[in-house]
Amino acid sequence: MKTLLVRGAGIRVHETGDPAAPPVVLLHGIGRSLEDWAPQHSRFDTDYRVISIDMPGFGLSQRMPAPTSLAVLADGVSATLDALGETRPAHLMGNSLGGAVAMTMLAGTPERVATLTLVNSAGFGKEVTWTLRLLAVPGLGRQMLRRIDARTAPRVERTLFRDRALVTPERVAMAIRIAQQPDFAPVYLEIAKELGGFRGIAPGWRTALLASLAASTTPTMLIWGDRDMILPSTHLAAARAAFPHARAHLFPNTGHMPQLEQPDEFAGLVRPMLAEVAV
Repeated sequence: MKTLLVRGAGIRVHETGDPAAPPVVLLHGIGRSLEDWAPQHSRFDTDYRVISIDMPGFGLSQRMPAPTSLAVLADGVSATLDALGETRPAHLMGNSLGGAVAMTMLAGTPERVATLTLVNSAGFGKEVTWTLRLLAVPGLGRQMLRRIDARTAPRVERTLFRDRALVTPERVAMAIRIAQQPDFAPVYLEIAKELGGFRGIAPGWRTALLASLAASTTPTMLIWGDRDMILPSTHLAAARAAFPHARAHLFPNTGHMPQLEQPDEFAGLVRPMLAEVAV
């Protein structure tokens, strides 16, 4: 792990593999961290330069000066890659919010994206867990985020996985540590407000983003877990309609993070697409 100074903010990065190898970039979800991609490093870094990033204001990274938005997060990821000296097209993978950030990068800087892998991605429907909807209630959201502790954190973690064995003491401890960061609550609320509200994920940004990608021919993989309690697997149909050229896979008995619950199967599914694209 290392921390880079990016646009005046300390951004935490985990990098493995040969720096000369083609880059794979891994982006986590809302309120999460690069640990959500940890098992995939060893499954890709024999052939790739694997870079996972705590996006600005999340994990143990500091926020950017501007209010947090998809554009600010996408710019933060690109600037972090620049700070690493990585300017080649990357195999970009995003889970949940990270998927929306990855799509924003593809829309704004398509030359930086070699392939796109969207994992239980935001952006394909309004349905979302009630926990995130309640954050939109004035005053309540900040109170909820301040109460992530040894009692509440395990409950939050359990909503992410079909396999409850993945709710480990280490993951719970990390969730509490993240929630204690000074930027955590304001950044979480800023991006949550941009993405939606009490009625669910807003249609405006989703429609505009997907319209901007309608002509994209970037090789794309769509992945979902069929037991996702955060973003339901019914969104996969909308994702397939938005990316008709994409490959798609629905993991059975899997929750919001297939890359953690099915690490071998996930890597085996994605690797062939990456191998077909020269970087």
